[in-house]
Amino acid sequence: MHDSRTELYDPPAFAQGGKVRALKEVRNDGTYPGLPLGALLIQPGDVGYVKSVGTFLNRFYVYAVDFVDRGMLVGMRGHELEDLETPP
Repeated sequence: MHDSRTELYDPPAFAQGGKVRALKEVRNDGTYPGLPLGALLIQPGDVGYVKSVGTFLNRFYVYAVDFVDRGMLVGMRGHELEDLETPP
């Protein structure tokens, strides 16, 4: 489980403008307007850019990722993303 600690003690894993890849499928939980509950939003492998970094419950970072090819701006948690800019 990824919710066992407060992420905000550390700096964000991804910077604004950073290129990232989705690691997990993301479906509409009811917070994405105009699409039905459960609609597929993002597939593993989709590439996007971090538009902004926010927080949730004063514990977790939430990254607003612009998936340009899909035309969607989706909130993602750090464990759902892979950095495509930092060399291995």
